[in-house]
Amino acid sequence: MDLAVQWGWNVLNAFLQLLTQPFYYISIIIVALGYRRQMLLERKLFHTRLHDWLPQTWRAIWTGLAAGLLVSLIGLFIGAHLTTGAVISLWVCTGLLMLLRVRYLCFAYAAGLLGVIQFVLGLAESWRPEGWLGAAVADIRGSDMPALLVLVAVLHMAEALLLLWKRGTAATPMYFEGKRGRLVGGYRMEDYWPIPLLLLVPVQEGGVTLPWPALFGDQTGYVLAALPVIIGFSGLTTGRLPAHKTASSARRLLLYSLVLLALSLLAAWWSPIMLVAALFSFLAHEALVWFDSYGESRLSPLYVHPEVGLRVLAVLPGSPADELGITAGEAVYRVNGVLIRSREDLHQALRMNAAFCKLEIRNLQGESKFLQRGLYEGDHHQLGLVLAPDADADWSVPARQASIYQVIAMHTGARRRKARESGQELPGRAQNPLDL
Repeated sequence: MDLAVQWGWNVLNAFLQLLTQPFYYISIIIVALGYRRQMLLERKLFHTRLHDWLPQTWRAIWTGLAAGLLVSLIGLFIGAHLTTGAVISLWVCTGLLMLLRVRYLCFAYAAGLLGVIQFVLGLAESWRPEGWLGAAVADIRGSDMPALLVLVAVLHMAEALLLLWKRGTAATPMYFEGKRGRLVGGYRMEDYWPIPLLLLVPVQEGGVTLPWPALFGDQTGYVLAALPVIIGFSGLTTGRLPAHKTASSARRLLLYSLVLLALSLLAAWWSPIMLVAALFSFLAHEALVWFDSYGESRLSPLYVHPEVGLRVLAVLPGSPADELGITAGEAVYRVNGVLIRSREDLHQALRMNAAFCKLEIRNLQGESKFLQRGLYEGDHHQLGLVLAPDADADWSVPARQASIYQVIAMHTGARRRKARESGQELPGRAQNPLDL
C-alpha cells in the first residue's frame, strides 16, 4: 500500500512538472503554427481552405497524450531512465540540429549523435575538461545510451502507428513548380504530435523502487520526471494518393523502429553494439528520407490533367463533390453530356443547367462512374473541386521542406509565377517527375 501511495505521488508530481514546463507548451505552439501555416497555404493557392488548424491542433494534443502514456508505460516497464544531465544534453543537441533542418527535431538524430560522442569520449578517457564543458562531458559519459535509444525506438513505433491511424487525412494539396517552370499537383504531409513522457530519473536518496525486474536500472531509488518531446512525419508526393504514401512510409518506419529496438536491447547486454545502434539511429533514419525521395522521383506525376478530362487534386469537405463521392486522383470526363477539356468547358457545362448536373467521372483505372445531383444557391461554383494546376495557376510552392524560421514567421513560401507576371505561357502538364 505504501508503495502504491509513493508511486501515486510521483505520478502526480510529474504531471504538475509537465504543466509548469514551458517546453510542452512550446511544442504545442510549434504544432499549431505548422497547421496554421498549411491553412494559409491553401488559401493562397486555392482561395479557400480545406482544413481548420484549431481542430487539427486539438487532435494532435489528445493523440499525443495517448501516445505519451503508452510510451511512458513501456519505458517504466523496462526501466528506461535518464539523468537530468542527459535530458539537458538531448534537448541542447536537438535544438542545435533543428536550426539546420526542421526534420532534425526528431530525437533519432540527437540520440544517435550523443551515442557516437559518448563512444569517442570513451576512447579519450583521460580527457577531463573543467567548467561547463567538463560538466557536459560528464553528463554524456554517464548517460545510459542503450536506454535512450530504446525510448527513441518506441517513440518511432508510436509515430508509425499514428501515421497508420491518420492515413494522410491532414495532407495539404499543393502546386509544385519544377526546375523548368512546369507545374504539377501534389500533397505535402506534415503531421506532428507533442508527446509528454514520464521518465525515471535516479536519485541518491529517497525515491521509489521498481516493483518488477527491469531490463535497465539497478533497483535504486527513482523519481518520475516529465520530458516533453515532438514526434512527426514530413514528406511530399506527386505520384501517389496521400493515404498510400503515409501507409508505405509508416510500414518502413515501423521496420526501422523494430531494428533499432533490437540493436538497443543487444547494446544493453553487450556494450560494443552500442556504437552500431547509435549510428543506425540517425543514418538509417536519413536513409528513410533518401529512399522516400528516390521513390517519388521514379513515379510519374499523378495530379496532371489527362488528354481529355480534368484531374481532381482535392475535394472541399462538405461540398457537392464531397457528397457525390468524388475523390482525389479521379478525372471529370463529362458534365451534362459535354466532353471536358479545360476549366472553361467545365464552367460552361455547369451553367447549361443551373438546377441540376450529370457527371461522368473516371478513376485511375479508366473506369467510369455516373453521378447526378441538384444544384442549390450557395453551392461552390466548381462543385467544390480543387483541380490539378494548368497554365493559368497564379501561385506555386517549392518542393522542399519548410525551415523552422518559416514555420514560426508564418512564411508560406508560396510565390507568384514570374512567367505569368511577364505574360509568358507555361505548360501546365508535367510529364517527367524528375522536373521536381
